[in-house]
Amino acid sequence: MKKLRYFIIIILLFVSLVGCAETKILERIGVTTLVGYDLGDDEMVDTTAIIRQVSPEFQSRVEIITTKDKTSKGTRIKANLRSSKKIQIGQMRIVLFGDDVAKDGLRYYTETLLENPAVSNSLFMAVVEGRTQPLLEYKYENIEDIGQHIFKLVEQNITNEHLISSTLHEVAHDYDSIGMDMSMPILKRDKEVIAITDVALFKRDKMVGKLSVNDSFYLKLVRNNFQSGMLETVLTKDDLTSSLMKNSPDGIPLVFDTVRTVRDVKLINQKTPEFDLHIKMNARLLEIKSDINTGDPKQIAALEKAIKKNLTREISRVIAYCQEVDSDVFGFGEVYRSSVRNSNLTHEKWHEMYKEMKVNVKIDFTIIRNGIFE
Repeated sequence: MKKLRYFIIIILLFVSLVGCAETKILERIGVTTLVGYDLGDDEMVDTTAIIRQVSPEFQSRVEIITTKDKTSKGTRIKANLRSSKKIQIGQMRIVLFGDDVAKDGLRYYTETLLENPAVSNSLFMAVVEGRTQPLLEYKYENIEDIGQHIFKLVEQNITNEHLISSTLHEVAHDYDSIGMDMSMPILKRDKEVIAITDVALFKRDKMVGKLSVNDSFYLKLVRNNFQSGMLETVLTKDDLTSSLMKNSPDGIPLVFDTVRTVRDVKLINQKTPEFDLHIKMNARLLEIKSDINTGDPKQIAALEKAIKKNLTREISRVIAYCQEVDSDVFGFGEVYRSSVRNSNLTHEKWHEMYKEMKVNVKIDFTIIRNGIFE
């Protein structure tokens, strides 16, 4: 009898707590899926929000609301004043920044997002070439929900390892880490098509440069281990041996995808500093435009050697460019900090050392099986 009384009390408490919770009926709210930020006039923030609204008949429509204020929260208040339904941000999947905002600094926006418990740490962050507003407000004939379209575009390219992941959690981690800088994909609209064209490089919270999408393969190769991913490249005269040059005097275009890579970075001189970067890669050769006999082990060995030379040169070039713009998106500073006791490393100290950093690149490349050839 006593147990039954306790059980009834617990049920009553649960019902009363549920009754106190705020109800969010779908028909009464507007669900924000994407927000874009641009710099406005007189230190104002221009915010463009993509909001999905559901009618009582369960028909949904997309509304685009652009507001201006001195703060991002101020723009949200103004957006509510222009909407017939209460705007919620719990389903926001991606945040875009105009390149003017990215160059000015993202610290304020990142901290504001992190402080909001309704915002998921798994939302993606990306930069737009130019301003976000015209990209989002354009009347696309074949895109019904621009917010969902951009989210899926970024998500699938990150999932398929074409890009380094740029969730709010990961971007905040890279910003806070001493010896690591963040990166994000760059989007651009060309008439009806929205595409990822480049990768933004940051020093702390400010965008300082960019890499092409093709170069992002080398960035990811240095920074992370690959489980998949694809690269199209051209082996030049500098890469090819005399035996391969006979078959392809103008170079060899080819495509391969990585089955598996193992990356190892070691600090060998803390004064310079100097690192040994060793990457082991097993890959499938998917396509090659050459009359090379791929059934000949000697020809395959020569091809592997040429690809090693090509990858070594391209990786060194990408590292040198990132040093030039002073963005350590690879995390060499983290390796230095974990390798040197009592380094007392700061962001400022590492960036001074980073400019003089030397990296010895060594590639072990193995073709494990062949694909389709032309």
